[in-house]
Amino acid sequence: MSLPRTTPWLLIAPAMFAMAWGGNHFTPLLHLYEQLGHYSQFDVNLLLGTYVVGLIPGLLLAGAASDRHGRKPVTIVGVVCGIIASAILALGMGNLVVLSIGRLFAGLGVGVAMSVGTSWAKELSSAPFDRRADGAAGARRPSLALTLGFGIGAGISGVLAQWGPYPAVMPYAVHILVSILALLPLAFAPETVTRSATGGSFWADLRVPLAGHARFVRIVLPAAPWVFGAAGLAYAIMPQLVSARLGNMALAYATLLTVLTLGTGALVQPLVKRLDRLTRGRTLVAGMSLMLIGVVLAVIDAGVLSPVLALIAAITLGAAYGICVVAGLVEIQRIAGPSDLAGITGVYYSLTYVGFLLPVVLAAFAAFATYSVLLTAVAVVCAACLVLVARGIRRAV
Repeated sequence: MSLPRTTPWLLIAPAMFAMAWGGNHFTPLLHLYEQLGHYSQFDVNLLLGTYVVGLIPGLLLAGAASDRHGRKPVTIVGVVCGIIASAILALGMGNLVVLSIGRLFAGLGVGVAMSVGTSWAKELSSAPFDRRADGAAGARRPSLALTLGFGIGAGISGVLAQWGPYPAVMPYAVHILVSILALLPLAFAPETVTRSATGGSFWADLRVPLAGHARFVRIVLPAAPWVFGAAGLAYAIMPQLVSARLGNMALAYATLLTVLTLGTGALVQPLVKRLDRLTRGRTLVAGMSLMLIGVVLAVIDAGVLSPVLALIAAITLGAAYGICVVAGLVEIQRIAGPSDLAGITGVYYSLTYVGFLLPVVLAAFAAFATYSVLLTAVAVVCAACLVLVARGIRRAV
């Protein structure tokens, strides 16, 4: 099969899309598990964050495995992990442990998508595979594929759970079908890493010296957790705050917030290159500033409990997410060579997903303080991280 040189990255985009779908389509279903499964708010937030337990090893191990054995076989394993996850989740409504195992497999799949998929898409967006792509395409394309998977998957699953038959099963069945279809174009994608390219032991491959690079520590590290910290606030915390005012439409509203957050993130990502020029390389400062505005809106809404203000906060946080995730990838691609890219990408995304534990932390402390107080503390920490990023960029420039 002969393919134009400008299209190879599109062959892996469906797999990245499917793996991201499998990681995030659980999010709008939180209210469903509270209603049908009679789980507590802490339980569902714990399930939301449990897949980080699978995701971080997936991020860190999959990159090294793909450097040794190739991008394609590891990506196939990631898609299969997503299929296993959905099968377990579809059957595990009545058991918290079973659901946690399903979420762990979902995390493994997303970990592969983010570390291996992002590196593979970057390689396929440059010569000799694509000679027309601009310099930012290697960061923008995989981020967009993942964001669309996160958002569209959540939207479809939320709609099926709200209005479709078998609400605890059908969303997962659809994801399994999408994942199987995504494997078909993956078979034709060109490999970018030869199996003999990496010598030494596998454990030696796990070392990522660039994680100590001054630019990574001073600029990327303070911003990374806020990427999915923003997402967690927008579509996990905000719907819970206003759920009492929504009645039986709480699940649909949670779906709307998820789609708005990630949809906004997807829309702003193609603009990051232009924003980088306008800000003279200070895109992360712009993204973190917008992040702080979104957190402040969340603080206000914790007091007034307005569904409309929650929508505005979600859109703001979604825009901040979209800017920061691409800007962070651009930063690490500035300092990484071909042999380091998958590893440092895995470290970066591991740090971003630390922020996804924020709803779990807030739910745990909700017994001791109101969400107004807790979110105010979050805003203070966000402001401090903004200052650190601004100082780091000023030193680098």
